Order: sequence, then C-alpha cells, then structure tokens
Amino acid sequence: MKTTRLRRHAGKLALVAAALLSTQAMAAEQGPSLLQNKCMGCHIPEGNDTYSRISHQRKTPEGWLMSIARMQVMHGLQISDDDRRTLVKYLADKQGLAPSETDGVRYAMERRLNTVEHFDTQLSETCGRCHSGARVALQRRPAKEWEHLVNFHLGQWPSLEYQAQARDRDWLPIALQQVVPELAKRYPLDNPAWAEWQQAKPKADVLPGQWAFSGHMLAKGDVRGVMSVSAGEGDTFKVEVKGAYADGTPFNGSGSAILYNGYEWRGNVKVGDTHLRQVFAALDGEMKGRMFEAEHDERGLDFTAAKEGKARLLAVQPAFIKAGGESEITLVGSGLEGKPDLGAGVEVTEVLEQTPTLVRVKARAAAGAKPGQREVAVGALKGVSLAVYDKVEEVKVVPAFSIARIGENGASVPKVQGRFEAEAWGKDASGQPLRIGYLPATWKVEPFNERAVEDEDVKFAGQMQADGVFVPGGAGPNPERKMMTNNAGNLKVIATLADGGQTGEGHMIVTVQRWNNPPLP
Repeated sequence: MKTTRLRRHAGKLALVAAALLSTQAMAAEQGPSLLQNKCMGCHIPEGNDTYSRISHQRKTPEGWLMSIARMQVMHGLQISDDDRRTLVKYLADKQGLAPSETDGVRYAMERRLNTVEHFDTQLSETCGRCHSGARVALQRRPAKEWEHLVNFHLGQWPSLEYQAQARDRDWLPIALQQVVPELAKRYPLDNPAWAEWQQAKPKADVLPGQWAFSGHMLAKGDVRGVMSVSAGEGDTFKVEVKGAYADGTPFNGSGSAILYNGYEWRGNVKVGDTHLRQVFAALDGEMKGRMFEAEHDERGLDFTAAKEGKARLLAVQPAFIKAGGESEITLVGSGLEGKPDLGAGVEVTEVLEQTPTLVRVKARAAAGAKPGQREVAVGALKGVSLAVYDKVEEVKVVPAFSIARIGENGASVPKVQGRFEAEAWGKDASGQPLRIGYLPATWKVEPFNERAVEDEDVKFAGQMQADGVFVPGGAGPNPERKMMTNNAGNLKVIATLADGGQTGEGHMIVTVQRWNNPPLP
C-alpha cells in the first residue's frame, strides 16, 4: 500500500508545485507557528524557533516542497495546501540559498532534463545513480546532517547499496568517511555568501514595472516582447506578457508569480491555451531562466529580461548574417535609444521600427565582409554580437544527447518529445571556430548501432517531424516487436541543412515513462 501511495504522490509532485504558484503566499509570520504545530511532533525544539534536522538545512523552494511532501507521504503529516505553501515560503526565505550558491546547477530547477552533468566520480557513484547531482548541490548541511542523510537513505531504501555498486566495495564506510566530509566542505550550512545575501537581499517592491524580454525555444525559434509585472499581496505579483515569435506566432498571456528569498521568481502564466511555468533568477534589474509547459517540461524556452530604467541590449535576432546577403534583424532590449550599428561590413539600409524595447532593421552584409563576430550597438548600448559568415563548415545537432520517453497522449504520464535544432558553425577571418546560429534543416533518425538495426528501433520508437520534433511511440508491450517489448529505441538524429546540404548528428535514447517526476530531478 505504501509503495502505491509513494508512486502516486511522486507523480503528482509537479502538480503540487504548479499549485504553489497559483495562490498568493500567506503571511510569512505564520511560519513559526506552523513549524511548532505541524513539525514539533517529530522534530525536537532546540530554542529560538529552531528544530532538529529542519534548522540545519538550507534549500531551494523546490527542495523544501519535496521535504514537506515526503513528510506527508512517509510520516503521515497532515497539512493543508495553503499551510504547505506558507511553510515553503517561510523556509525558502529563512533557509534558502544565496545566488552564488545556485550558479551552475540552476538547470535542475529550470527542468533542463537533457543536461549532461559533470560531477566527480565519487559523487556521481554515491548520489548520481538515483537522481541528479544538482539536487545534492542545491542544498546546504553541516557534516552531522549530511551523515544523517546517508543513514536516512539506507534505512528508507535498503536496495540503495546495490545501486551504489556495493558488491565490489565497502560502500557505507566510503559514504560516511569520505563522501560526507567532502559534502560538508563543498556544500556547508554556514557560508559567508549566505550571510552576505541576507544583508543585501532586495525587497520585492523593485520588481513591478515593464520588462523587455527575449528568448528561444528549440524547434520553434526566437521570441521577444514585454512582460508587465504588478504587485499583489506580500511577495506575489500579477503578470502579463505580450510578444511574438520571429515567425509571427503571438506570445500573449497572463498569470501570477511569487518571489522567494529575494530573487527566486516562480510564475504560472497561460499563453494562448498553454500553461507555462517560469523559473527565473531576478537580480539587479534582470531576470534569467526558463519558461516551460507545465505538462511537458521538455517544451520550453530560454528567457532573459531587463526592467525599464535599466538600459540594456538583450539580444539580436537572428544573430547571424551571410556575407553578401540581406536580412531583417531585430534588436531587443530596454531603454533602446539612438542609431543602430551592426558592425564593420554590415550596413543598416532601413529602420523599420524603433521603440524603447525593440529596433527592427533591414541589413546588408558586404560581399567581402570578413567572417567573425561584430559587436552590435544601439546608441551607446552594447553587449551582444552578430556573426558574419561566408560558409558553413560544420553542423551540430542541439542537444547533442537527448532523452525522449514513450507514453500516451492525454494520459497521466504523457509522451516526452525530443526537440532539436541544427547549429551551424563556420570559421572567422583568423581560422578560429565561429558559431553562426540555428539554420533551417531537414531531419531524420537512423539506428544508432547494430542492435538498433536488429530491433528495428526506427520503425517502432516514434516519428521525426519536419520541424525537428521527435514524437515517441506508445507505451506498453508491443506485440509486433521481438519478445513483445515496448517501443524504446537507440537512435541517431541527423540534420541536413536546407542551404548547403551539410549534415550533423546527435544521439537520442527513447526510453520508458518518467514515473517519478519530482520538482528537482
């Protein structure tokens, strides 16, 4: 019974996180009383509103949500949704992470599930066989608390020793005597960065206003527009977005957001008929992060925004032009004033539109323009580059490695698509590699190896669409396959440029459903 409940709850954790965003946060001062009323039955008071275990950890909002949800599932905690949201807010504000402590591992919060991690072998073997290394790196504990975490894992999941390859090593002493001290050193509870952040933490009232934004969604393209933020109660906000993709598709919608710990922005916005989540770091008049579909987190876009009053050039779209060619180019930013300049050898032939957040021009690159990056400017503003190229030397499939998942449309565990673009590379005038950008391509999949040929993976694993989106096959045993196995597969993803015919190759695993889908993978 408990196993069934665990699986059911784990499958709903993403919905719990989404619900967290749609309701205004309750007053943070209710946090201490909630800790006393809801947690003191198991956690021993230590004085000054501190408690055993709880007060010796720092985590992201997602990390605290997962801890409370685990108390509900495994230990019978009875708590309402409103109280849980209040407690997450309180703990994330009081015991969160400084911005510098999340650098390099924000991909877990942003649901960038095709990220290839590069942690050391010991951490990967001890922790990374069951979940991402980023989940470990997004929490802080003293040595004794890291030791408690090892013991908790072993008591809760005894099969852990097999997953940690304990057959050929004395796993537990390694974990306690080697890994724990390293974790306490690398991810300590007491850190000057956290103390400094608590002193410098800005108030939420700096966020309301107009935010110019730019972004890019794989297999869809560039997007730009303006996000309007108005203050709600406490650290909550109302959000409206008005923009468009480069192909003209509208990007308009509205929703709400909440701010944790002075900079962790979490929003829930409906754009058209699609519900998108926002996971941003809001710092110094800028927001950076990712927006992704609530039900399909593989469908998301990179997002960068600058607030009115902070003059900044965010992006040039597209960020390339071919020598001897003409193109319509859009510059996106905040406080854009003055004449646009695209660099040596690139002439602005006509200004089609100019506002404080957007400058749209016609441009021509001279036939003899030297290939390389050009610094782009609007008046005195600089900070982005335009690639001038003469020919494509190489094509890379992005992402180079991807995981898609079989499933059923409309089911509680739907299909997870693969989404790809063809990234073109050339050489600059000195012969160094020059990233050009994403160019149109045709797409196909092929067997990755001999076993994939034998198992007819291309036939059963799914279909590659013309836009670079791979749609996996259905879930469950397939009577047409050898041994009635499911529709998993091991595939090459091949892009062929529409202009020039150069090809690039990536790797995609089509695997089974993601049954457990917690806020931090």
